[in-house]
Amino acid sequence: MALDFSGQNLRGRNFKGQDLAGANFNYTDIRGSNFTNANLTGANFSHAKAGLQRRWVISLVLVSWLLSGLSGFLWIVNGYFVSPIFNTSSLIHQIGGWTVLIVLIAFFFFTIRQGLAAGLGAIAFAFAVAIAFAVALAVTKALAVTKALAFAVAFAFAGPFAFGGALAGAVTFAITFAFAGALTRALTFAGALAGAFAGAVAGACVLADAFAVAGALAVALAVAFAVAGTLLSIYISWRAMKGDEKHSLVRNIAVIFAATGGTSFYGADLTGANFTQATLKSTDLRNTILICSRWHQAKMLDRVRPGSTYLQNSQVRQLLVTGQGQDTKFDRENLRGINLKAANLADTSFIGADLSEANLQDANLSRAKLKQTQLDGTDLTGANLTGAYIEDWGITNTTKLHGVRCEYVFMRLPTKEDPDPLRKPDNKQEVFADGDFADFIKPIFDTLDLYHNQGVDPRAVAIAFKNLAENHPEAELEIVAMEKRGEDKILLRAKTAAGSNKSQLSAEYFDDYNQLKALSQSQQLLLVEKDKRIISLENMVDTALKQPKFYTQGDTNMSDISGISIQGSSNVSGIAGGGSVANLGTISGNVSIALNELPDSPDAEKPGIKELLTQLHEAISQSSDLPETDKADALLQVEALAEAAKNPQESTKQKTAKNAITMLKGLFSGLPAIASLVEATNKLLPAISKLFGLG
Repeated sequence: MALDFSGQNLRGRNFKGQDLAGANFNYTDIRGSNFTNANLTGANFSHAKAGLQRRWVISLVLVSWLLSGLSGFLWIVNGYFVSPIFNTSSLIHQIGGWTVLIVLIAFFFFTIRQGLAAGLGAIAFAFAVAIAFAVALAVTKALAVTKALAFAVAFAFAGPFAFGGALAGAVTFAITFAFAGALTRALTFAGALAGAFAGAVAGACVLADAFAVAGALAVALAVAFAVAGTLLSIYISWRAMKGDEKHSLVRNIAVIFAATGGTSFYGADLTGANFTQATLKSTDLRNTILICSRWHQAKMLDRVRPGSTYLQNSQVRQLLVTGQGQDTKFDRENLRGINLKAANLADTSFIGADLSEANLQDANLSRAKLKQTQLDGTDLTGANLTGAYIEDWGITNTTKLHGVRCEYVFMRLPTKEDPDPLRKPDNKQEVFADGDFADFIKPIFDTLDLYHNQGVDPRAVAIAFKNLAENHPEAELEIVAMEKRGEDKILLRAKTAAGSNKSQLSAEYFDDYNQLKALSQSQQLLLVEKDKRIISLENMVDTALKQPKFYTQGDTNMSDISGISIQGSSNVSGIAGGGSVANLGTISGNVSIALNELPDSPDAEKPGIKELLTQLHEAISQSSDLPETDKADALLQVEALAEAAKNPQESTKQKTAKNAITMLKGLFSGLPAIASLVEATNKLLPAISKLFGLG
């Protein structure tokens, strides 16, 4: 029986590693509680209050005061470096003071516009220029070597002091604004200002002799810099806690400070956990499993330490809390396991996003862009998909489509020239009846696909398939579609019973087919004799090979194959007319899954195998020059490269990679030289070959 802690005070309690599946923490106080590595599957934390205990709040306040004091000290020191501009007795010192002032102004400008990292970069550049200037003066005898060194040292300290002062102050005020309560915030803010003032006074005392020589104007300038630095820190902290990515460094440091000693779910399994209306500031959620966790109306979700989970994205957090994501972009986001039950996702773009294992029950996905969206194991029960764009989407046999509401879909993304591309049903006056969409799109994942990629022998196909059906009656093989690909390639698709071992069936079929293909025509005729079923299928395959694009559809079991009818390409069971879009989407989805299993490049500036193959995948998928049949073949080769990339230095994997690259070059050889795909692959394939050690 699940444990019930509802309404209890659990501050500071240690639940590390415990099995608390289904436990009820409704309205509990879990500030400072430790749930590290605990099993909290299905636990209820609705209205719970997470965060810091009082003693940790006090510690955080003291830390912020110390940081503010350090900030004030550093800014007054920067004022000292500028003060020589009032030293009328030394032109060199005046030049140095003015130079430092210009550098600090540049630091302010770049920090406000582009963030602290950009400000530090500006200082580094100015420092390099100052060193060069000082050396030049020393070489030309215009300045003594010792003075040149002193000139350079002033820059060496001024830059880091400015950066350190801004960072320490910004972190201080970020902690104050974001993580303290109302009363504590006021006290912390007052203390931070007092700390900055105290630090400035301390710095002034340390540099008292220098300021006494420089005069009152120098002191006033130093104080002005301390005030300006404090205001800059306040501005940075405010922008950082508003979610400004330019100041993410400050926000991340503040979150780390504030989460230390707070509620910890580090490494916990929170699958299906409910955090509805919970207060979650100062909470550590790194390395957690968040599959279908519920965050509706959660408070201060932007104050958690998210690690690499989907909660690191501010747009995603907003969507989870409000359930409103209409007309928003989540392209190529990793949203695996996200809970968007009943969310408004109309007109939202999920191009290339991973929504595998997500809960999209009753979600409004009308007109959503689901191109290459991965939906393996996703629950779409009751979702509204009317007008959705499902080009190359990655649904599988584990995708739940029960009760999907859908009047029509589009098999391509819209363009200015074609705003309604490949609408299904084709007749714009028709719509899917209740339950029809699932019947339209689902059958492809219950089929055995027998792809013949070399010269096809129709009679051998017919005999081999008849033998397979007779040897495995439990598989209930039923031909549902046939498609010609290229000049001499064909795909035979057969529906199978649930649980059938498709890999075994395929291997047995092709073993038999290859043996039959090697027989002479007279030997094959002896096997056929007067079997009408084989003759019928043979004729059907032969007809398919002679058509530019051919499909068949039937509801007749293999025991009566003669009943299969031949229909035009506009009537396709579970496949878009004019191309096997659903099958192409499956292949593309498999490629994405294989790529996600590869490690990222350790050097952000230098793409590795994963990044190069991802670019190749996107180039092929988005190409308008490559026919869909060749596009499917090309994606299969990318998948082979992704599998080989798991052990790129192994000889067998290198051979696989070499063959795949050769196949890709052959597929692209017929394209125009100016085609974007050709331009992309001319750059990508040599780089991929090199990473496989192929030269």
